[in-house]
Amino acid sequence: MCGSELQPLPEGVRRVARALLDKGHAHAPVMLDNSARTAQEAADALGITVGQIAKSIIFRRKGDDVAVLVITSGDKRVDEKKVDALVGKTGRADADFVKARTGFSIGGVSPIAHETDPVTLIDRELFRFDVIWAAAGHPNGVFQLAPEDLEKLTGAPVVDVVKVDAA
Repeated sequence: MCGSELQPLPEGVRRVARALLDKGHAHAPVMLDNSARTAQEAADALGITVGQIAKSIIFRRKGDDVAVLVITSGDKRVDEKKVDALVGKTGRADADFVKARTGFSIGGVSPIAHETDPVTLIDRELFRFDVIWAAAGHPNGVFQLAPEDLEKLTGAPVVDVVKVDAA
C-alpha cells in the first residue's frame, strides 16, 4: 500500500466497498496515489494495458430521462447507435446528471452502487481479458475483477456496443 489506507475512504468508495462486500466479491477497492480519471491514467497507475480498464460511460435516455450505463474496455469507443438500438434514443449526460443519478462524479463512476439503478450494458470486448479494473466511486479509487464478475455484480447483459476499428 501507499499510505492511503490510513486515510478514511471517500463516501463513494465506501458505498462501492459495501456493495462488493455484500455481494461476496473477493477484491476491495484500493486508492491510487494519482488520479485515474481516464482509462489511460488508470492503466498507467496500475501497470496494465488500457484495454483492461472497465470504463463506465453514462448516457441519458431521452424518452424517460433514465441513466444508461455502458461498461466497456478502455481502448474502445462506444457506438451510440448500437446503444440506442438496444435501449432507445440516448444523448450525452452532463456532469450534473451523472452525479444526480449515480452519486459519483465523472472520472470515478463505478459500475455498481449507484444512487438510482441505471439501465446497464456490458460490452463483450472486456471479455478479452482475464483481469480488469473498474472505478470505485472516486477518481483515485479502483477495484479488481474478472469480466464475468461484472455480469454477477450488475445483472446486465453482455452486448456489442463499440465502434468497429478501421483496418
